[in-house]
Amino acid sequence: MVVGGGPAGMMAAVVAAEQGNNVTILEKMEALGKKLLITGKGRCNVTNSADMEEFMKNIPENAKFLYSAFSRFNNEDIVQFLNSQGVATKVERGGRVFPVSDKAADVLNAFTKKLKKLKVKTKLNFAVTRIIEENGVAIGIEGKHNGKTEKILADKIILATGGKSYPITGSTGDGYKIAETLGHTITPLKASLVPLTCEEKSKKLCQEMQGLSLKNIAIKVKCEDNIIYEDFGEMLFTHYGLSGPIILSASAILIRYKNIENLLQENKIKLYIDLKPALDEEKLDNRILRDFEELKNKQLKNSFDRLLPKKMIQPIIKVIGINPEKRINEITKEERKKIVQTLKHFELTIGGFRSIEEAIITSGGISIKEINPKTMESKIIKGLYLAGEIIDLDAFTGGYNLQIAWSTGYVSGLTN
Repeated sequence: MVVGGGPAGMMAAVVAAEQGNNVTILEKMEALGKKLLITGKGRCNVTNSADMEEFMKNIPENAKFLYSAFSRFNNEDIVQFLNSQGVATKVERGGRVFPVSDKAADVLNAFTKKLKKLKVKTKLNFAVTRIIEENGVAIGIEGKHNGKTEKILADKIILATGGKSYPITGSTGDGYKIAETLGHTITPLKASLVPLTCEEKSKKLCQEMQGLSLKNIAIKVKCEDNIIYEDFGEMLFTHYGLSGPIILSASAILIRYKNIENLLQENKIKLYIDLKPALDEEKLDNRILRDFEELKNKQLKNSFDRLLPKKMIQPIIKVIGINPEKRINEITKEERKKIVQTLKHFELTIGGFRSIEEAIITSGGISIKEINPKTMESKIIKGLYLAGEIIDLDAFTGGYNLQIAWSTGYVSGLTN
């Protein structure tokens, strides 16, 4: 019995069935893979092409636990599996791997076709409420199916119910309660890969730029003089603050930072955006000088078109604090220096995290100390296996989290 028809559950079912087992997936939603369909904005960031060392650097906690699973089934293996099912893949910036079609549905179809071929049974709208155990051994499940309570016995049960993020896809944290009832420890659940909110003054600036996406920019998240996180890539301004790939990855580090809630309340967490990372301050100053030479009779507010996206001009001038009506030929050297400083260190104060419902992934879950990394079997209940997001494992954005699901699902499905 595989409880949960997401990426980890489907992979576990495929592997178990390939070894001649009679396999059933129990899924509480009306279809398999609902969360898979929305990953990578509907394009499905299948994995990352990074080597093992780089992969581990992108898993901020408990990475060593995954060595065994990754050695059995890694990023090359999932690509090979999809290719064998007729899904061609491509590698994009940052090593992100997508289906060539840019359709998550193609990845899901590859799995559903394979499951059908292997005669895996699927029971939809089946909400598992508990795992039946006798003398420390899992022997079956109990759940609600079409309003009726059902019990099904099984030799092996794989719990792959996902986390608490995106509850509309079925990830409502049921698996944690089931595991806890059996004696498993659940480490604190937090939103990871989640957008960040800004405090009031910074939020107003973000609202003025709402919907604006910045590419090829560098960020630093700092607490006083300590750099907590730095990255290069793409981000987005929203009505509440900030989102986009590098912001989501920053959140995965921020949630783990000591005393983070207090520091956020004290407005001590600052985000600095370098809008021109390819130019140092001297080169940027020379670039601005050249622009200003050509535009010397224009007003400041009409002189930033070459440097900045339109939506940013007004807010940036506000931060710089120079009269927007001022003519370029009246700008002093000191004021120009302030322009350079603002473009290289645009400062926003972080206020907090959006809710776990908006997170791509859940941080926390079943303690890895209670799981055998070579088999994914519970050390507490024999015959019970854990896979995917339900385990206390999460990574940065870029396909790493799906790889954790594929690898742990694969290992949990092997017959021991």
